[in-house]
Amino acid sequence: MAKLFAMKKKPYTCDICRKDFSKGSILKRHLRTHTKEKPYACDICSKAYSQCQHLKTYLSSHTKEKPYGRDICSKAFSERSNLNMHLRTHTKEKPYACDIYSKAFSRRNDMVRHLRTHTKEKPNACDI
Repeated sequence: MAKLFAMKKKPYTCDICRKDFSKGSILKRHLRTHTKEKPYACDICSKAYSQCQHLKTYLSSHTKEKPYGRDICSKAFSERSNLNMHLRTHTKEKPYACDIYSKAFSRRNDMVRHLRTHTKEKPNACDI
């Protein structure tokens, strides 16, 4: 049983940056960040991507297809994640909360920006 706990949860390691992965397929996809390989190309304009899903998302820019939405209002989206974020304007859901104040946010990046008011972090500061 002790041997079971000693097994590495992420047994696949990138030889370049030493990052660990749970599956070989995820490591293979990650390696493209180092090799700059982009095997998934658009048949219309030849724009290429490292991941198949990124190409599929891009293809909707040619077709103007927006399959997600229109149940509540007239807005429609090409990506489900954008629909989910928009739906929060109707539900008033705010799943991202500040631990210091009782302030909540519907979008994660808004919460991250708010948290910087506590840490005084300024990641985009001018060096000059």
